[in-house]
Order: sequence, then structure tokens, then C-alpha cells
Amino acid sequence: MSTADAFNLFVWGSLFLITAIKFVKSIVIVPNRREYIVERLGRYHQTLGPGFHVLLPFLDRVAYIADLREESMDVPPQECFTSDNVKVEVDGVIYISVTESKNAAYGVTDYRNAAVSLAQTTTRSVIGTLDLDRTFEEREAINARVVAVLSEVGHGWGIQVHRYEVKNIMTPPSVRDDMERQMAAERERRALLARSEGDKQANINESEGIRREMINRSEGERQRRMNEAQGRAAEILAIAKAKAHSIRQIAGVLAEPGGRDAMRLQLGESYFATLGELANAETQVLVPANLTDPDELLDTLGLPSDSEPTGFHSTPRQAARPIPR
Repeated sequence: MSTADAFNLFVWGSLFLITAIKFVKSIVIVPNRREYIVERLGRYHQTLGPGFHVLLPFLDRVAYIADLREESMDVPPQECFTSDNVKVEVDGVIYISVTESKNAAYGVTDYRNAAVSLAQTTTRSVIGTLDLDRTFEEREAINARVVAVLSEVGHGWGIQVHRYEVKNIMTPPSVRDDMERQMAAERERRALLARSEGDKQANINESEGIRREMINRSEGERQRRMNEAQGRAAEILAIAKAKAHSIRQIAGVLAEPGGRDAMRLQLGESYFATLGELANAETQVLVPANLTDPDELLDTLGLPSDSEPTGFHSTPRQAARPIPR
């Protein structure tokens, strides 16, 4: 075989091999949750979904492969300044997914890098409106703002932003020291406030207890006096009723025959018994002058015998004289 024949054979063999490779590559199997962007002669032709597909060799080619699954991307740390001119370093993580593979391929050069850059700039702008203390409290506001901004451009880029989370907000060491001292002072203030509130409540409880004790004592004293007054009133009433009953009994006895003589006899016995007690007394007592005549004394008191008419005697009383000790 001549050199020319060998060269022709090599050329035709190479062409056949290249053609075979192209035919093999024209058979495309797209996996699940993937989409292939096909270009024909350099222009967008179609989007291939999951399954078996055959392309035209030398005319069609797979230009982009889009992954439709949700993916997370780290947002690198960046320096931000708060509204009170404190430098902080913020990083985060963003969760996105491709919804329109054609827009993701042709709408932006690199949708991942574009989403991360937009998230960084939005984070800087939001933190610039907050002071240092609020940056730690407004994480949800920062996350919501980044998601809202990315959602505005998401349709043009063919992506959907599911959520964004701020991971860390780092402050300079000097600022951290100041914050720690501030937190220590705040804890001390809360402790002092709690102790003062406890002392205040204890004093209130003690005074309330004293007040209730005094009220209970006064109520008890009032009830005791009321009970004593009621007892004395009942006693006086009972004595009065007994005296009234006794007077009625005496009046009934005096009205009977011989009642006055019996009363005079009983009074005479009581009279002499009392005189005996007075004789032995150590104090000086005034007694009537007619001490030895009990009948005259009883007449003087207005108690006549049954043989005398009812009424008081007008016999003048003699002057009293003292009994010697």
C-alpha cells in the first residue's frame, strides 16, 4: 500500500470515527430534576426534560445543564457599618432553586454569583439603617428584606429564593468588651431592681399583716365589749325581773292575813343581826336613835302591823347617833 492510500484511509477512518462519536453524543438521557438547554447553530432551540432524547449531529448541542433541586450557598463574610458607625462582619446562607432553566441560562451570566452579590449588598443596606444593638434583634427583618429583594429579580433570573439566614454578626474586640461591660451593668441593674422589688413586697406584706392583725384585735375587742355589754344588760334585766317578781311576791304576802306581822318579824330578826355585825365592826357607823325599839323603827319605815291601818306614819324621826367603836 502506497503512502497516499494510507493517508486516505486514515482520513476516511478519522471522519467515520468523528461521525460515529457525534451520532453517539446526539443521544441524550436527561436525569430526573434536571433540564438541558439545547442550541441549534448557536441559537436557543429547546429545553429537554427528564427522559430519552435524540439530537441532530453537528447541528444541536447541549449548551447548559440546569439542576432544579434546592441548593444552599454560603454568603461570604463582609464588613458592614451600622447607623452608629460600628463596623461589623456579617455572613449568611441563602437557599435557592431554578424554576425556569432558560432564564437561568440566558438571563444572567451566573445566577449563583449574582444572588450572593445581591444578598450581600442588601444586607449592607439594611444594617446601615440599624444601630448596633438592633442588629442582633432584627435578624428576621434582615432575612425578610434580602428574600424580598431577590424575589423581585428572581423571575428574570429564572430562580426562586426560598429563604435567607444571617449566620454570624461579628463585632470588633473593643466593641465586644464594651458590650460585655454593658451587659454586666444591665444584669446588675436588674438584680438591684429585683432586690428592691422584693424588699418592697416584703414591707408591703409585713404592713398588711400588721394591719390585719390590728383589725382582728380591734374586731375581737369590739366583739368582747359587745358581749360584755349584752351580758350586763341581760344580768340587769334578769335582776330587775327578779326584783319585780320579788316585789310582787312580797306585795302578795302583805295582802294576805298575818302577812305584815310575818314581814315585821323577819325584818326585826334581820335588824338585830345587822346590829350585831355593826357592834363588831372597826369603823364608825351612824344608826338611828331609837336603836332599842324596833317596832318604832318599823313604824317609822312605814310598815305597820296588820292591826294598824295601811299607810305611812307621820311620827317624826329622831336624830341619828354614832355607835362607838
